[in-house]
Order: sequence, then structure tokens, then C-alpha cells
Amino acid sequence: MAASVRCFLRSGKNAVSALGRRGFHKSAPAAVQMMVRDALNQAMDEELERDERVFLLGEEVAQYDGAYKVSRGLWKKYGDKRIIDTPITEMGFAGIAVGAAMAGLRPICEFMTFNFSMQAIDQIINSAAKTYYMSAGFQSVPIVFRGPNGASAGVAAQHSQCFAAWYAHCPGLKVVSPWNAEDAKGLLKSAIRDDNPVVFLENELMYGVPFEMSEESQSKDFTIPIGKAKVERQGTHVSLVTHSRYVSHCLDAAVVLAKEGIECEVINLRTIRPLDVECIETSVMKTNHLVTVEGGWPQFGVGAEICARIMEGPAFNYLDAPATRVTGVDIPMPYAKILEDNSLPQIKDIIFSVKKTLNV
Repeated sequence: MAASVRCFLRSGKNAVSALGRRGFHKSAPAAVQMMVRDALNQAMDEELERDERVFLLGEEVAQYDGAYKVSRGLWKKYGDKRIIDTPITEMGFAGIAVGAAMAGLRPICEFMTFNFSMQAIDQIINSAAKTYYMSAGFQSVPIVFRGPNGASAGVAAQHSQCFAAWYAHCPGLKVVSPWNAEDAKGLLKSAIRDDNPVVFLENELMYGVPFEMSEESQSKDFTIPIGKAKVERQGTHVSLVTHSRYVSHCLDAAVVLAKEGIECEVINLRTIRPLDVECIETSVMKTNHLVTVEGGWPQFGVGAEICARIMEGPAFNYLDAPATRVTGVDIPMPYAKILEDNSLPQIKDIIFSVKKTLNV
């Protein structure tokens, strides 16, 4: 080491000029990664800054930074008038939010979990969803109801329901179910700007998951149109149609099946209502097989609606086998971990259904 230093010092200017001429390897810049909760936070921050009519209210959204830290830092930036902590009364603060929307503001109403939205369902359905129709288009209700939906972990029957099918059943609502960080940001911004009530179904288990963000998605003008699904993986043998957390499950199952020569096309619905039937039909016409995957109960669920739409439309004639559904089990969610795992779709269940559909 010492000899090397002496050699360098003796070489003087020649060594310095040689270093100046040396070409250093330049690696490509690392892709920006963002957790889903941070993408939601960024979307709300940008829309609060863009439009002074936007405000957020809900339990613990302000001083505590949100139960899941989705609203972190917003209260300090925007203050009490635009980031509002509410009492524990969903019927009350949902009603306040709907009234504010009717008066010309653009509220974001956060439920700590959508299980608690049952307390406010009259405000969501009868007040928010039906008013535009009942007023003959005179009174719009631009409001977003958002929060975690579906099963988390270890929270049992009263805190584990998926409400995608519940709210998608109702005309007058738009129902959105993002999967990754880019979905979360782009769809939430579109939901806030929409003149109709939007039910925005997040997933607690996805909040802390990081995803790569494209350069386009980092713009303040980035939005994703409501009502458009996305093909996350191209395939030729079977169409896997899913939403929210189960996009990850389907992609993982597709990797396993690819090793056995089965190529799955994975569709991330993004929006439950309006449903992008055209995207599903196009895929089914290509693969000739359909498997739907969701965490909710089977009866009258999202998968049931997709199967009915395919049966009633032009893609039915392209099916080489009956469509199959992978769903949660038709019981209230158990508390025990082993029972909970067996009550929700797992990767092995998706693989089994794909092989059953393909008869392999």
C-alpha cells in the first residue's frame, strides 16, 4: 500500500492527467420504488394542492397521520380545515362529506376499514349514489369513499369482508380496486377529479409493499382512467382475471405454471364498476379459457358477474371449457391462522383451478 502511494506521488502530474482521462462506468439510474401507502399519500397531497375544494376527513386522519399512515404529513401541511379528525361515527361523518359534496366541495371520506362503512351505507347508497339520477342530472356528488377492504390478517369475521361486489351492485357508484403503487396513485387522482361518487377499495396488506414507479407516473398530471383494466402478463393458454391483492397471487401462479409450459394471461381489473368487459372478452377470445380470482365470497361475487358477462357475450363461443372461479370460502372469516389461510385463495388454489380448466 505504502509503495503504491509513493509511486503515485512520484508520478506527479502524469498520474493526475491519467486519472482525468480515465472513463468511469456509468450504471443506469435505479428505478424509483414507492410503497402503496406513499403513492396514495402523494395522490392526495397533489390533489389537495391542485384544488382547494378537496379535503380529507375520517377517524385519526389528521394528528395521528392516519391509522395506516396513509395521510402522513398532510395535517401539518394543510391544517385543520382540510384534514379533519372525526368522532367514531361513520354515519355522521359520511353524511357531512356527502352534504359537502352537494355544496360544491370534493371530499375524500376515509373509513378506517370498509367493514365500518356498513354504518354509513345509507349515506353512500341513498344519498351519494342516487342523487344525480333523482335530480335529473342537476345535482352531482363528487366524493371519494376510501379505505382498506377485504381480509387483512387475524382480524376475524367482522373485519375481513370484501365489499367489491356489495358496492358494484349499485348504479350511481364507481368502484375502484387498485393493486400496485402506480394503480393507487393514478386511480385515486382520477377518483378525486371525478364528478361522481367513487368507492375506492384499498388493501391493508398491500400498503407496505414497494413497487417500481414509471417516470410517467411520477408526474403531477399522471392519472389512470377509471373503467380500464390492464393486462399485467401476456399469455396464450388461460385468462386469469383478478383485482387488488390477488393480482400478485395470479402473477406468482403464472410463474409456476410457465415452468410446466402453461402460459397465463393475467388481467388486473383495476375498476370493478364500470367493468372493462371488452378487455376480458379480448383475452378470452385469445386463450379460450377463463379463471376468475377474488378474495370475496362466491355467491353473487365479482367472478360470478364476469362469468355471466362472458356467457352472454361474443366470447362465450370461444371457450373450450367452462369458466371457473377461485374465491374466498362461503363462511364468516375464522380467527385461527390455519383456518384463515384455508378461507382465502392461495397460489396453490389458482394453480389447481387452471389445471382443472385446461384438463391437465
